[in-house]
Amino acid sequence: MRHTRGFTLLELLVVVAIIGLLVAYVGPRYAAQLGKSEITAARAQMEALAKALDTYRLDTGHYPSAAQGLAALRERPAGEAKWNGPYLQKDVPADPWGRPYVYRVPGRKGDYELLSLGRDGVPGGTGDNADIAY
Repeated sequence: MRHTRGFTLLELLVVVAIIGLLVAYVGPRYAAQLGKSEITAARAQMEALAKALDTYRLDTGHYPSAAQGLAALRERPAGEAKWNGPYLQKDVPADPWGRPYVYRVPGRKGDYELLSLGRDGVPGGTGDNADIAY
């Protein structure tokens, strides 16, 4: 008789348990980093929109109205003679969660306010669900 060497059931169970422990340890850390990267991306997009809004104001003397919204950065608003855009190379991006940014004129703390409602899309919240304001 010839004996073949292989793994016993106990050895396989130990390996599966070790892999399970590694996944349980690394998984939550990976998910936390993913949430942080979405927030960082939202802040970077909002900063680019703010620069485009400031350039719009330098050209026209005012920020786009709430009715014109962020679309005024890509298309000339009716009756805007000093518009020298487009101020964005591409269409206005959605936030990292796929929703449009909120643009308010006047803002709570300045001439305008840019806002992403976070992961949950509802005003307020904490953690990943918190609003991101610029």
